[in-house]
Amino acid sequence: MASHRTFLSLLFLILFLSSLEPVTCFSSSQLEFRTFIVRVKQDSKPSIFPTHKHWYESSLQSLSLIKPHESTSPNGKPGRLIHTYENVFHGFSAMLSNLEAKELEKQPHVLSLIPEQVRSLHTTRSPEFLGLKKTDSAGLLKESDFGSDLVIGVIDTGIWPERESFNDKGQGPVPSKWKGQCVAGKNFPSTICNRKVIGARFFCEGYEATNGKMNETTEYRSPRDSDGHGTHTASIAAGRYVFPASTLGYARGVAAGMAPKARLAIYKVCWNSGCYDSDILAAFDSAVADGVHVISLSVGGVVVPYYLDSIAIGAFGAAEQGVFVSASAGNGGPGGLTVTNVAPWVTTVGAGTLDRDFPADVVLGNGRTLPGMSIYGGPALSPGEMYPLVYAGSEAGDGYSASLCLEGSLDPNYVKGKIVLCDRGINSRVAKGEVVKKGGGIAMILANGVFDGEGLVADCHVLPATAVGASNGDEIRRYITEASKTKSLPTATIIFKGTRLHIKPAPVVVSFSARGPNPETPEILKPDIIAPGLNILAAWPDRIGPSGLSSDTRRTEFNILSGTSMACPHVSGLAALLKAAHPEWSPAAIRSALMTTAYTVDNKGQTMKDESNRNRSTVMDFGAGHVHPQKAMDPGLVYDLTMHDYIDFLCNSNYTVKDIEVITRKTADCKGARRAGHIGNLNYPSLSAVFQQYGKHRMSTHFIRTVTNVGDPSSVYKVSIRPPSGTQVTVQPEKLVFRRVGQKLNFLVRVEAFAVRLSTGSSSTKSGAIIWSDGKHNVTSPLVVTMQQPL
Repeated sequence: MASHRTFLSLLFLILFLSSLEPVTCFSSSQLEFRTFIVRVKQDSKPSIFPTHKHWYESSLQSLSLIKPHESTSPNGKPGRLIHTYENVFHGFSAMLSNLEAKELEKQPHVLSLIPEQVRSLHTTRSPEFLGLKKTDSAGLLKESDFGSDLVIGVIDTGIWPERESFNDKGQGPVPSKWKGQCVAGKNFPSTICNRKVIGARFFCEGYEATNGKMNETTEYRSPRDSDGHGTHTASIAAGRYVFPASTLGYARGVAAGMAPKARLAIYKVCWNSGCYDSDILAAFDSAVADGVHVISLSVGGVVVPYYLDSIAIGAFGAAEQGVFVSASAGNGGPGGLTVTNVAPWVTTVGAGTLDRDFPADVVLGNGRTLPGMSIYGGPALSPGEMYPLVYAGSEAGDGYSASLCLEGSLDPNYVKGKIVLCDRGINSRVAKGEVVKKGGGIAMILANGVFDGEGLVADCHVLPATAVGASNGDEIRRYITEASKTKSLPTATIIFKGTRLHIKPAPVVVSFSARGPNPETPEILKPDIIAPGLNILAAWPDRIGPSGLSSDTRRTEFNILSGTSMACPHVSGLAALLKAAHPEWSPAAIRSALMTTAYTVDNKGQTMKDESNRNRSTVMDFGAGHVHPQKAMDPGLVYDLTMHDYIDFLCNSNYTVKDIEVITRKTADCKGARRAGHIGNLNYPSLSAVFQQYGKHRMSTHFIRTVTNVGDPSSVYKVSIRPPSGTQVTVQPEKLVFRRVGQKLNFLVRVEAFAVRLSTGSSSTKSGAIIWSDGKHNVTSPLVVTMQQPL
């Protein structure tokens, strides 16, 4: 009996204890919250839930392991649903602890969890430079009706819709297939959209989940642009003709986008602290559902495998729906392996120069004149007068921080009334000028570092200022040092020369433009192409000074900016024109037309230069070359691709079936991938072979390519080969005979390479080309051979 009572007592104790909330002890890492993007298996929703959103919310509630008061999330809402995705991605995003993420990943309906990345922005004369003239009686603008029925979705910082570049005068009605909305918000009524800006949305849930509620005194909870970047890129892609246009008197002329009549749909995803993957993916999802034809994305981050890259995943879903996606290559140049947005279904755009610059030369007290570049519209320095010159990083200053002219680093007693030499780096170029001005400096010279090389960017400075290359920066420092040794006063002045046209050589690959090889898939050459990206004039918001500094009270309708951010929308607009002229072309066909007609020779008849060192640039700098819109309209042949081809590519990339499903939303069948051969056999317009030497003397590979005739019905193309040095290249057959438009023919490229002397861990890259010609069209594909000596 006693034992029975003991048993009952133990049973009641167990029941009592089980009714209590569990006592848990979590580590700090388990309590840290972050945003995860969750890929869910398609068609796995239980029927008891009316929508996917209800099901996702229920899933999150069921694994709520941590109480809100224990959360380190800025908004104190662990497990909160941020976005749901249905078009380019199937799943949702949510704030989760690491512990909750591990629990959710175990669920049978969950394919993967992708930790959120924070992306950054890759921050006229270009239509004329590209050969797009309004007055032409024929050509790409005329053939496409200036892109009037095409919609370009710009994923960026929003728009300032009142600018003249976005007026809808003469535009026809909004295309009947358009399904998007003009979402109202702060200082942005839904009625503000028109027949030009036909849609506008904003996505801030991911941003606020990480950072807490936005400060609405500094940014707009709406599609309105509080930064300027989005307004600028949108008008490059599709701005209307505006005359007169200039920035502080510079670059006077007609401003126009690439596709002046194309419609714009704005998707604001970038905020003060960056652009968050969960919001970017939501923008892709909405853009595809809304019915855009082109997506322009001047945003990027670190390169990761495609199944962890939300931009790559969103772009795949867009391409599957026939949407052309162009993205900026990044501003990490001139170093190698810096290119971003490298998925083969994305067109990756680097930056080149125009044949226009804004000279502002430095004249030193020793009589030397050094070239510089600047945009400055305020009171100039007195003509003929020389001013005291100091280097901010000299011993009299505050060391390293002073050399960079960082906030609070300059001694007013040292810089007052003088021209101050500052080094480039850390803070923005225009912010350095503001620091000099606050310290009483009269002007600034901004010197590149060794890594920046000789590439110069024109900025709208708040005081008389100019930028000089690394070698000239060294010369100015030497002059200051030598003058101090002789106890003479170093002096200088800056002479602003306004706008100069017809510069040679041009185009030049801009120093900051990110370079290959492709860090994720070296067998796919990236960047694909380059387009104008240096000193580009385009629309600018009304409440932001041209320098972008909060203290800058100047106002201008247009601004001049530089970056692959500016190059990308050039290609977005051109893609819209090509799609309008050739509605049947796929995104891959459009990219092929742009790549195979691109040029690599500047206006002096030489291979394009690399701005950073003034040497010849290479395919790793410019990809297939600089865009040539008029030739792209009639490329003759195109290298087309289907989504099945991309799946074979992913299979041959040694991704797991689960990894591939994260990208494609389908269970991948990799059996057929073997027929496609190796990873380089994706039907891409460029060819890239990578050989590991391992002591071998001779190595070989092959490429199979298929070209589609989009030129004359009856045409014969003959091949010419420029083999990379140290290789033997053959093409079979040597002649392609087409009988009709749309006909596809295959050819085989064999590449035999011979070992080169390399140190351990180093590589050597050589390039050539495969050119098909029918006497009217030259269809050029870069051929790259990389030899690597493994560790």
